Amino acid sequence: MTDRTHIGVGLVSVGWMGRLHSRAYLAAAHHYPELPVRAELVTAADPDAASREHATDVLGYLDAVSDYREVLSDPRVDVVSICSPNFLHHEIALAAIAAGKPFWIEKPMGRGVAESREIAEAATAAGLVSSVGFNYRHAPAIGHARHLVQSGALGTVTNVRVAFLADYSADPLGALTWRFKRELAGSGVLGDLLSHGADLAQYVVGPISSVTAMTETFIRERPLPAGGAASHFSRGAEDAPLGPVENEDYAALLARFAGGGVAVLESSRVAVGPRAQYVLEVFGTNGSLRWDFQRMNELGIADDLSGYRTVLMAPGMGEFARFQPGAGTAMGFDDLKTVEAALFLRSVLEKQQYSASATDAWAAAEIVSAAESSAASGGWVNVGQTTA
Repeated sequence: MTDRTHIGVGLVSVGWMGRLHSRAYLAAAHHYPELPVRAELVTAADPDAASREHATDVLGYLDAVSDYREVLSDPRVDVVSICSPNFLHHEIALAAIAAGKPFWIEKPMGRGVAESREIAEAATAAGLVSSVGFNYRHAPAIGHARHLVQSGALGTVTNVRVAFLADYSADPLGALTWRFKRELAGSGVLGDLLSHGADLAQYVVGPISSVTAMTETFIRERPLPAGGAASHFSRGAEDAPLGPVENEDYAALLARFAGGGVAVLESSRVAVGPRAQYVLEVFGTNGSLRWDFQRMNELGIADDLSGYRTVLMAPGMGEFARFQPGAGTAMGFDDLKTVEAALFLRSVLEKQQYSASATDAWAAAEIVSAAESSAASGGWVNVGQTTA
């Protein structure tokens, strides 16, 4: 980098997540003033003209282009955020690695385990740090849960429950966007939501060694999209022609941890009722804990037989103090991305891996792959191990 006080940021895809990455880079300077580096928004790429205009006029990028290759070839760009649809992740990540650019990428990193492994191994071989959007790790309650488990406060972990239930695809008139096409998205809710749940289980408790799974597609056809509809929330016309949904709406897994203990993991993108009910429960011989993203700043803890008590996150727990002065004033989803941005910038500056890495995304992809194999065979499948 030519200027050690600034890191030039390039962005690929100016959608919701790309805009959030951009705000997070800038917010990191406010919440992490001790970081001896500041992010400068340099170049954003998007084929849509309105998105390019938003990048420069609203987000503050110096330039906007239509081809992501111009971002990677820009000498002012030191790092790149990859927020494109799943089917472009592999191509763009490998191009970023070839260009020597550390990258922050959203999950699922690849459309399957092969793409995810190739990205992770290439980044490791190139000596590049990376970051993957496992943002729920950064909730202070999750950090506190991890501390309780690893300190032995819950005793020996016996069983874990993970449920990531959402309704973003519950409407049968939700358009048949790329997210429902196997060639473009890979798996459905397994990669989109359950990868988050699997990552949390492994982050808090430890590696998952084997799984048995079932999957189901409940809405088998959806209306073809009009125009360039690409969002989770795009809606088709009632009289639009229908096309087949090619990946799963629902998945349920039984799992075993390598260090002992078992887990139940469940995820749905078509649940009617839960909006974003992302739950982690850990049970041990001396107690248990419960976290729900819908009450992100609370952690239920039981360490005797009188039931759960609610602990509000406060300074001293995770990164809470960087955002709020006291318990009861809540952090939000965007703050989790700010933590992620700060960890990535620190990783780049110090050339050490502080944020969730491409290898963590590969590890989640191995669980997804094992679940898909199990759902097809009906048996237990060992989870492939990462080596990067």
